[in-house]
Order: sequence, then structure tokens, then C-alpha cells
Amino acid sequence: MKADLILYNIGTLVTSRELDKKDFDNGMENIEILKDAYLVVEDGKILQIGTGKVPESLKSEWTKLIDAEGKVVTPGIIDSHTHLVHYGSRENELPMKLKGVPYLEILRNGGGILSTVRATRKATRYELFDKAYEVLDRMLCFGVTTVEAKSGYGLDLENEIKQLEVNKKLDEKHPVDIISTFMGAHAIPEEYKGNSQGYMEELFKMLPIIKERKLAEFCDIFCEDEVFSIEESRKILNEAKKQGFMLKIHADEIVSLGGGELAGEVGAVSSEHLMAVSDEGIKSLKENGVIADILPATSFNLGKAYAPVRKMINEGVNVAVSTDYNPGSCPCENMQLVMQICSSQLRMTPAEIFKAVTLNGARAVKREDNIGSLEKGKKADFVIFDTDNLNYIFYNFGINHVKDVFKEGKQVVKNKHVCYK
Repeated sequence: MKADLILYNIGTLVTSRELDKKDFDNGMENIEILKDAYLVVEDGKILQIGTGKVPESLKSEWTKLIDAEGKVVTPGIIDSHTHLVHYGSRENELPMKLKGVPYLEILRNGGGILSTVRATRKATRYELFDKAYEVLDRMLCFGVTTVEAKSGYGLDLENEIKQLEVNKKLDEKHPVDIISTFMGAHAIPEEYKGNSQGYMEELFKMLPIIKERKLAEFCDIFCEDEVFSIEESRKILNEAKKQGFMLKIHADEIVSLGGGELAGEVGAVSSEHLMAVSDEGIKSLKENGVIADILPATSFNLGKAYAPVRKMINEGVNVAVSTDYNPGSCPCENMQLVMQICSSQLRMTPAEIFKAVTLNGARAVKREDNIGSLEKGKKADFVIFDTDNLNYIFYNFGINHVKDVFKEGKQVVKNKHVCYK
């Protein structure tokens, strides 16, 4: 079989393929990293990975040959937790945050999520699409090729559908793949203030409609003090499971409620945030195979404690890392900065971080059979970094190290700028 594209002279190739666990101190460092490598693409998928000289039998007069010039190449980065589609901005809350006003107090007084809900409800589909499309371009330039996008700024059927339909249109029109999560249980809307039971009844009505229209694969909930309790979260998640949704849960972000334990109990694919997770919660994640999707830029922005990542890794939990891009607690589109925070603040190694944003990111959105590692048969989503070693990506922080990005074998970023248009 002849190749469409061959990338050769790769100095360091992070395939993110798992190897024999006996050769690694912990499961998070268990990924394959090759030197002097090449990568072969045919029909948008990986045909072959190897080291040394590229076999002549793979080449034809139609094969595009690209010299990687000794650079670092990795799988496309997966941002497995975002609130991509929304309208408005919340910089007006900055003075309150600087004075130490708690996040939940801002929400209680009609700010925070509820502020964004008001703006998103007023916005048209076109306005939401255009705003999110520009964000995706910037994410793509930072090496992100797949994004999970939650609803949750509509908080009624009409506007939740509006957000999810924008997700669907973005997935059709933008090179970045969009995976949709229904998060109507993001907050209690103002019209149901003091009546969480009434809003839960509305959520139960929304679930089958969202599922019937095939607008979301996952259901998520903000299980938090003053938002949705453990028991409320259990009821909603179990009903979502009955409707055929895969489950996610915003767990133990601010208060240790037992969200990590609940994630294991209900069989969630991922448990997200986890800054205040208990030891029992970590045990539940491990025993039930739940991905711990941590969001360190949110802790950085809010000045809060980070999730206990080293303890999770030592306990054998699979960790993913995401931006948590949203208009309030983390208006950050730079996945590389998030990765650099993991290095400097959480003491994660380059191998651990790349596994978290590639293979484990794919696991967090149930796409590990198609993306997340560079292996035969998977999508040819890959990134060329403008450096010859992994350490430099984390040493020189706050800048964009991505040179080129390929999506299904086609170049979509060239010399740090989108080139697919």
C-alpha cells in the first residue's frame, strides 16, 4: 500500500501508545516515545509508524514527503472538558474575585453562571457559532484537534437545544472535532430559585428530547454545595443513564461532597475538577475505572488548591487534563499553558502530561479507538512542535510552541497560523 503522506526525520515521536507496564514506575508514564522516527498516512489514517529510514515500498510519485527537521511530533491534543458555546463575558466580576468574594456567593447573587445564562439566552445561533468558531481557531493553533463542549448556559429546553445545535454545526464546519455533552444541570435557573425539585422535573423532561434528537452523547451535572446535592445528582445521572447517555460529573470542585464516590457508583466515564476529592473518592475512581479529568487552569485563575494529582497517579488513577474553557472561572483557550501549569505546579512529567492530553483525553470522551495515540488505523491527527525536545515545551512557558497541525492527514495549521480556509 502506497502512502499519501510521509512525515520523516522526526526527532522525538510521542505515539502515546501504551507499552508493558512493568517498564514504568507509574501508569501515567506508560507511553511510547520514539527517536529518529517516521509517520505514514493513507486515507486520513495512520498506516505505519517506524524508526530509521522510511521503506521505499511505501512511496509513490503521489506521496507527499515532509521533513520534520528533527522536531517533536505528538498526537493531536484533546481538550476533554470545555464550555465552548456561550455568549457574553464576565470580567465585571474581577474586582469581586480580587476582594475574595467566593465563587458560590457570586452565583448566589445572580452572577457567575446565571450571568452567562442571561447573555446566552439572548444570543442568536449565528452569534454563538461565530464566537465559538474563533475560539476553535485559536485552540487549533495550540495543537487541539478534538474538543468536548458542554451546554449548560441555556437552562431551559429551547436554549439548551440552541447550544447543542451550535455544537453540531461547529462539528460540521470546523476542522476540530466537537463532542457534545448535555449539561442542563449546570445551575438552578433564576426562575426556579428556591425550587430545585421543580427544575429537576424539567430536566427529566429534557433528557429524552435531547437524546431523541441525537444532540449529545454525554450528560454532566454540577454536583456542588448550593447547586445539586449528591442525592439530586444521583437521581439525574441515573435517569440520564436510563435514557442512554454516558455520564460525566463536575465533582468535589469547591466542597468535598462525595462526588468522586458518586462518579464510581453511577459508572461515570469521567469525574471532573476534583480539587476537594476525598481519599475514598480517589479509591472509587480507581476501582471503577473513572477518568479523573483535572482542570488546573481553573485553580490557577481562582487562586484555589489544585487537585491532588500526584496522589491520584500513585493510586493508579488514569488522569486527563483539560482547559475548562468557560467565561467565568477559566476564560483560557491555551492548552499549552494548562500543560505548563501541570509541570510547574503539579510536578507532572512531560510523559505524564502528554498521556493526560492525548490517550487519556480520548478515554474521557470514549474515543480511544480512533484518536489519542498514533497507531495504525487511528486518525492521522498530529502536531509538530517547534522544538527538538519535550522538556523545552514546559521550560519555556506562556508561548505557543506549535509549528504545524494536521487533521486526518491534512494540514490545518502552518507556521502557527490556520491554513485550512
